This record gives sequence, structure tokens and C-alpha cells, in this order.
Amino acid sequence: MLQGINLECIRGDRKLFSKVNFTLESGGLMQVQGPNGSGKTSLLRMLCGLSNPAAGEILWNGTSIRTRDNDYFAMLTYIGHLSGTKDDLTVIENLQISSALAGFEVDIEEARDALERIGMAGRDQLPVKVLSQGQRRRVALVRLLVCKTTLWILDEPLVALDVAAVKLIQGFLEQHLQQGGMVIMTTHQEIDIQAKSIMQLQLA
Repeated sequence: MLQGINLECIRGDRKLFSKVNFTLESGGLMQVQGPNGSGKTSLLRMLCGLSNPAAGEILWNGTSIRTRDNDYFAMLTYIGHLSGTKDDLTVIENLQISSALAGFEVDIEEARDALERIGMAGRDQLPVKVLSQGQRRRVALVRLLVCKTTLWILDEPLVALDVAAVKLIQGFLEQHLQQGGMVIMTTHQEIDIQAKSIMQLQLA
């Protein structure tokens, strides 16, 4: 269970949000919504431990994530709104390196199978710099298919994707939730996902 308790974010002399509270349990989807500049990405970065809230606490199974004495960071995968891919590396190299940096190894066959599932079959040896923006986004998101984490934190995961790819990613998210996973995401697009629980967290 992931909880946010009275979270506050300040950037410079501006308070982006305060008194943000939520509880997310196994099988749950939380959509973070709000206009540009409301602090959506800042909140996701807090939940990943990349920044600290100005006030409040984030708890994983009742323990603060600041203690780092629990398995929280080993249980999450974060994909930001930028693809984070390296242009001069091939598609498969990007997947293997990003996975290794996250702490798990992916062999060639597993990587190729994941790329095929996400619609990138036959492109594994292409350098990322020759791909379209939508294809680059698929390369970033394919890590979800090989990671063994419970909590997925995704910043605009559907950006630059065509209709077919959006439906594909929605299917992966739904499967993850049905297996007891948890998803926190921002998106400006309408999504149709079945989940044990769905909540909208609105930032002003």
C-alpha cells in the first residue's frame, strides 16, 4: 500500500500544491490530473524519491520511503515524460542498458520477445535516432514488459503514440493491475482501463 499524507510542493516562491492525500492499494490505478504547472511531474518525482516534499510524508506499507529500510525502490519502475533513450544505441541496447540500470538483467531472447509484443519486431538493431517519436516512446515503455516491479509510475506514457499503440499500452496496464500491480500515471488522453479501483487525484 502506498500513501501520500499532506504532501506539499514548493518551487521557488510558488506553492504548487499542498495537503495532497491518497491511498493506493494492490490492483489500483491513480490518475494524476491538473493543468500545466500544477505539479503533476513534481508529485511523481517525489513518489520516486527523486525529490522531497516540502511537507508531508510518503509511506510504503506503513513505513516512510525516506528511511530506505524497506523494499520500496526495488518495487517501482518510473518512466518520465521524456523517452530517455540514447540516440546512438540500438533499440535492444537501450532496453538492456535501461533495465540493467534499474537493477535487472534482460537476455537477448527476452528483449526481442518484449519488443515484438510492443510492435517493434524487426527493429531491434536499428539506432534509436532513426525512429519516429512514437517508436521512441515504445522503446521507453517496453521496459514495463520485462521489469518485475509492483508499482509503475508513468508520466504521460501515451504521448506521441498512435491509436493502435495506445490500446496496446492500455492492455499492458490492465494486465498489470489484474495481476495485483499498481499504476500511478499522468495523461491528457482518455483511457479505458479496468481495475480493482480507479481514482483521480486532481491538482489545482
